[in-house]
Amino acid sequence: MLTVFLKLCAGILLDRLLGEPRRLHPLIGFGHWAMWLERRCRALIGEGVLAGSVAWCIAILPLVALAVVVRQSHPAASWAVDIALLYFALGGRSLVEHATAIANPLAAANLDEARVRLARIVSRDTATLDTAGVARASCESVLENGNDAVFGALFWFILLGGPGALLFRLANTLDAMWGYRTSRYLRFGRIAARADDALGWIPARLTALTYASLGHTRHAIECWRTQAVRWKSPNAGPVMAAGAGALGIEIGGPARYHGHEEQRPTLGRGPAPDATAVLAAIRLIRVGVFIWVAVIGFAAVAQFVLTGGAPR
Repeated sequence: MLTVFLKLCAGILLDRLLGEPRRLHPLIGFGHWAMWLERRCRALIGEGVLAGSVAWCIAILPLVALAVVVRQSHPAASWAVDIALLYFALGGRSLVEHATAIANPLAAANLDEARVRLARIVSRDTATLDTAGVARASCESVLENGNDAVFGALFWFILLGGPGALLFRLANTLDAMWGYRTSRYLRFGRIAARADDALGWIPARLTALTYASLGHTRHAIECWRTQAVRWKSPNAGPVMAAGAGALGIEIGGPARYHGHEEQRPTLGRGPAPDATAVLAAIRLIRVGVFIWVAVIGFAAVAQFVLTGGAPR
């Protein structure tokens, strides 16, 4: 547990210091690899679930297996692989930077700049959003990505080390590429969507619990219990409902995607969010990470004491 704690701290520190790579990001290469696999599997196998399942397995499993083999090759390799893969899987600093780049112009009443910044992190149409709409979409993105880009990776790292964090991040990436309920991906992307749901189920509920513990806890739990089930995503629902309840704001509602308005249920309780709410959502993640690290640190110290100082 002590080694897990030290690796955890090192990976988080790297993310805080370096952020995501500005050039030659590994996920860009992975995305090209996944697109090539999609074309080949559609051509050779077809458009259905089998083709999507084969593509998912070929895209992810060899990379995870390679990480396991290299990790086990030498004690020093275990440290290097785990820290590097956790840094790769985390997107905490990037999330904070993107959200802050929206909140600052929003607070300064520069709505056009806030819309431009928001368009970089969401798929909805942003050109006609008002101040509350920009803040609402920003809070939704921050809260949901708190699980996808931070706490989910931390959970699987704690459980399975670097390969676990890699598995989660790659599965989440393929869900973002193939997990759409469109005619093109409804069947081909089914395994990608289901795998991401399965891997994110426990982390999402731990994320929701983390959010709830750091704000209006009673409201957060009530919103989670009564509202999350109405959201189409089984993991985003609890995360966003608990987060909005903790912040005392209301998110969700109608949103326009590619020219078509989608009617979504509301989540949370309170007024419409503003720039302050976006910054408050960022604080939920930052403080939440500190709590997770503190819990693992406490467990490491307890194990160290109970085992008479034997390192593990």
